[in-house]
Amino acid sequence: MKYIYSLLIVTLLITSCGEGKKQSVEKAIESGNLETMRLKRAEIVAQQQQIASQLKQLDDKIAVLDTTKKVPLITTFKAKHEVFTHYLELQGSVNTKKLLVLYPEYSGILTKVYVKEGQWVNKGQTLAKIDDGGLNQQLAQAEIQTALSKTTFERQERLWNQKIGSEIQYLQAKSNYEAQAKAVNQIKQQLAKTVVRAPFSGTIDDVITDQGSVVGAGQTPLMRIVNLDDMYIETDVPESYITNVTVNKNVKVEFPVLGKSIDAKIRQAGNFINPANRTFKIEVAVPNKDKSIKPNLTAKLKINDYTNENALLIPLSIISENANGEQYIYVVNNKNGNNEGVAERVFIETGKTQGDVIEILSGINDGSEIVNEGARSVKDGQEVKILTLQ
Repeated sequence: MKYIYSLLIVTLLITSCGEGKKQSVEKAIESGNLETMRLKRAEIVAQQQQIASQLKQLDDKIAVLDTTKKVPLITTFKAKHEVFTHYLELQGSVNTKKLLVLYPEYSGILTKVYVKEGQWVNKGQTLAKIDDGGLNQQLAQAEIQTALSKTTFERQERLWNQKIGSEIQYLQAKSNYEAQAKAVNQIKQQLAKTVVRAPFSGTIDDVITDQGSVVGAGQTPLMRIVNLDDMYIETDVPESYITNVTVNKNVKVEFPVLGKSIDAKIRQAGNFINPANRTFKIEVAVPNKDKSIKPNLTAKLKINDYTNENALLIPLSIISENANGEQYIYVVNNKNGNNEGVAERVFIETGKTQGDVIEILSGINDGSEIVNEGARSVKDGQEVKILTLQ
């Protein structure tokens, strides 16, 4: 109301004397006389000061007579104890213990590839065959020599048991037989390396080398085999969480690409802290019944590292901070029947943050009425009116 009165007074004054003032100012300018223009300016400044003084007198009187209180409008909420669950959010990558690129143990021509991409194979199943380079013939010859040396040894042993012949003949026959048997076993081991077998049950994800190619032992990748049953997520955790992030902790796992989330647990927590980045590794087991989760898939982890069953939570947006770094909020006291009260500044101690809320460790009690909307505009000791939201 006082602003409307002030505006009317200014309008009347300007209207009543504006036209004449305009002409006189123009005449003073047209005269080109510096002294005349200075006098005219001083006259206008004096009028301005007089109008300002009159406006102040009117405003002061209106403030005394106006009984309408100008109080800020706010909304509030009451603090109450509730369960607070804090999550450490990390990003990890899906891995599996059963993902392997197979390399040959024997050099030669890849004569046979018995599987194709996408085929399921069982542990020990033959996947490919490499030319043995004549090992089979060597084995046949060695077995014949072994059979002869065995017969010689058995006869010499019978004679030795009957105290016939010399000890040296017996020992030579025994040594010759054992040497031939070991030679046969060695050739068999070499021959077994020409057959590529599945180290575990899984799917042939990729056949890398084609049949007929020359392969080198330990150098030429043959195929990739993968099993999606034993999947896990590996990630690095800052060392500051080493006491809270432990085995069997609950983890919420989200796969943004798949649009799905699952509940899991930490199955392994590392005992070594990497000095380069001050982190330790954890593994989170991932169930994968529908086979939709693939190796190297990106995952978001939310690890439950802290829970307070009796916490007081408030929005982060209502917290202010003074020059000393002290945090405070406003509560409403002395509330009357008209939803009016007095705002009081209360210093608080905060704990962990989750989303847009924060845990209050001290400063407020259960049932305290806290200023929400309008928290940034009220002052300590100021009267406020609480709006009731529908």
